[in-house]
Amino acid sequence: MKYINIENIVENSNSKLLKSLPKFIIIIIGNIIRQDEINDILSEFEDYKGLPFLEKVIEKLNLNIEIKGIENLPDNKKSIFVANHPFGILDGLIITNIVGNKYGELKAIGNDAFKHIPQLEPLILNIDVFDKSSREYYEKLNEAYASNIPITHFPAGFVSRIYNRKIQDKQWEKSFVKKAIENQRDIVPIRFVGRNTSLFYFIFMVRKLLCIQTNIELILLPRELFKKKNKTIKVKILKPVSYKFFDKSLNHIEWAEKIKNQVYNN
Repeated sequence: MKYINIENIVENSNSKLLKSLPKFIIIIIGNIIRQDEINDILSEFEDYKGLPFLEKVIEKLNLNIEIKGIENLPDNKKSIFVANHPFGILDGLIITNIVGNKYGELKAIGNDAFKHIPQLEPLILNIDVFDKSSREYYEKLNEAYASNIPITHFPAGFVSRIYNRKIQDKQWEKSFVKKAIENQRDIVPIRFVGRNTSLFYFIFMVRKLLCIQTNIELILLPRELFKKKNKTIKVKILKPVSYKFFDKSLNHIEWAEKIKNQVYNN
């Protein structure tokens, strides 16, 4: 079974640009994103759903996850776990696995690309990036935040790029601070140590130089995932920040940036 089928995705896309691509280009894109390897893994573990599926993928990639500060995971699972986003798919798998192993359940805020991976459906709150005003999505999001289920989130919304001559996240969105206050959820900052390959950042810099708006470097993220095979990934869990900490001395954007800086400086 083909879970990821670039030809079908292009055919069903609303993008005139994508539909104008010659077939040989689509085949090349499929090779770049390692479509066959991804489908092999998804097929091999098609009977696993949610957390057991994450365990199998991590095991398949032979990842050694080195965690510092595991004792900082609070007993109260009604928290928001926020992290920097250096790798893409990989840090999403790992943060979900860490939180899931601790609490046995969670909801991960992710984009609508995850709808192509049904094994993750029990865990993901999908964001439709093309329909940000989706009423159904916001209802599900608010329901999740109001519950006692732990929530994982990458506030940057995008994988780290080169900003101000450093590989780092862009400015973190303020929504997680707002939701923490509204729903009385503490925030647990998490840092991933590492980066993608130079090719990923080179494509990004070329795109910016040519003023290309489309994030074409994203097609490399599955390649980046497989590049981490057999590697050690270092993760640091910082001490929880109480929702009561966010007083009116700073606005939500400033508090979000403060938490981001805390992640990068520890």
